[in-house]
Amino acid sequence: MSSFEEAETEETVTCLHLTFYHPCQDEKMMFRCLNFCKREQVRADEMAKFGRDSSVCRYNLMDTRVSRIQFSLQFFRKLHTSEYCFEIKNLSKKTKLTVNQTELGYLNKIDLPWKCIICFGDYQILAEIQEGESVDYFETHLHLAEAPILQERCLPSLQPIPENGISPSFFLSQGKSPTEIDENEL
Repeated sequence: MSSFEEAETEETVTCLHLTFYHPCQDEKMMFRCLNFCKREQVRADEMAKFGRDSSVCRYNLMDTRVSRIQFSLQFFRKLHTSEYCFEIKNLSKKTKLTVNQTELGYLNKIDLPWKCIICFGDYQILAEIQEGESVDYFETHLHLAEAPILQERCLPSLQPIPENGISPSFFLSQGKSPTEIDENEL
């Protein structure tokens, strides 16, 4: 057997991609302490904290309007499954945290969706989970957005548009309901 065949199977690592945006990031440099260059390993039993207190928080935001500890992310495995997830907890007594449309007050926590937008104050953070198998640690990969995330990620309308291009809401506003017409009758 070759050494290649005897080598241990390489396991994939769960990676949390976080893309940061603030409208004043160029002039205030609040992200200057974040490492945007490479992935960073975090032990599975550690809580990743975000805030302005560098003695407590792993990820520092240099802004006096940010709480000492703004929020935390905890890596965990769902009960009776092999699925790994993150839980986000608001640790700010003054600022509410929004995850997609869910508002979290102080000490509220929820499971982080696999793709979501986290907002507090003027901060916008796009969080995307890349699944992995490692149980010992996860990785974070930080990115900096040039434009607002909420405007970049506008979801298209989920209402289908008929072939004639007239929206069903047009008929409802007219007090009429759409009628089916055989194409041979036109």
